[in-house]
Amino acid sequence: MRDDKRIRRRVRNSYIISTVSTSLVLFLLGSAGYLLFAAFRAADTLSRSIEVMVELSRDIEPSQRDDIERILYEEPMVLEVSFSSREEKVADADFRRMFGSDYEEIIGENPLLDSFDVRLSAQSSDADYLRAFVDRVGELVGVEYVSYPESLVSRLHTTVRRIRMVLALFCLALAVISLILLHNTIRLAIYSKRYLINTMNLVGATRWFIMKPFLLSALWNGLLAGVVAAVLFGITVYGLDEALPELTTQTGMEKIGIILGSMLLAGALLSLLFTISALRRFTGVNSGRIYRS
Repeated sequence: MRDDKRIRRRVRNSYIISTVSTSLVLFLLGSAGYLLFAAFRAADTLSRSIEVMVELSRDIEPSQRDDIERILYEEPMVLEVSFSSREEKVADADFRRMFGSDYEEIIGENPLLDSFDVRLSAQSSDADYLRAFVDRVGELVGVEYVSYPESLVSRLHTTVRRIRMVLALFCLALAVISLILLHNTIRLAIYSKRYLINTMNLVGATRWFIMKPFLLSALWNGLLAGVVAAVLFGITVYGLDEALPELTTQTGMEKIGIILGSMLLAGALLSLLFTISALRRFTGVNSGRIYRS
């Protein structure tokens, strides 16, 4: 009787340890995914901050200007186009402050040109794509020249690439380490029941008959671990939203929903897959191999 209680306690403890380990692994993977989404969203925001100035010829016709604006909007990487007239520019206080006096006293006429300020999408993070866009716009009839902060854009592209590469490698390494730990935890849980599995083998039980209760238990434990991880993740995100609301804004609620759903699905699938992998070692083998395992 005492031995039975001890065995049941060991089995229960092994399931608890397995569930807690799975929950922590899912929480870590979900948190890494959350940071990855936030970083990629921040990188896209940086890319969308790039603006290109398209300056127009002094003698351009209104119809030509309208055609250029229409062509700009047809470009897939263009988000917004705003027109700035030469009169608006010269009336700017910063422009006049540079001269320290009225520009009419120095050069006699307005030296500025009408222009379009073009805000680009995240596709501008591709340097070759951006240069091709600038070259195409520069060849349009009525365009005097096209300018953008090339050195700043170059540094921005380098920074965005590094952010994505470092975070992707970090998340990949964390995923591999976490999955290995989870696999070993489930394998140890199955290993503790190897004598029970061997007894069922000896009485002629089929492999499916032996595996079925373990798989059902793994499914429920995986779902429970997913729920626990989702709750922990939700509490963490709520705390971050209170302290750093910009981070939640960068990630987006739809991405958070994807992460929560993935935790539930991954908990069930990983528990089933790793349980099957561990059970294959102990089902359908002779007693000698069980004792040598």
